[in-house]
Amino acid sequence: MNNPYLTVEEINKAFHEVYLEENYNFLEDDLVKLASAFVMAAMPAIVRIEREMCIEFVASLNTEVANALREKRGNL
Repeated sequence: MNNPYLTVEEINKAFHEVYLEENYNFLEDDLVKLASAFVMAAMPAIVRIEREMCIEFVASLNTEVANALREKRGNL
């Protein structure tokens, strides 16, 4: 399973920097699978928040454009 959002190096680095209660020795492929599963589970919230932040920024510049963007992209 390929992860387009994180490199294998980034996944390994994150795993080794986090404190876990137990010692785990995952295979690299399993770490990539876990990272991909977590990213995909979070993706709807990431997209929604990013969209809200984009519309909020556009609204600070031009409310008419922000309203059109909100209407086009949806207010999820």
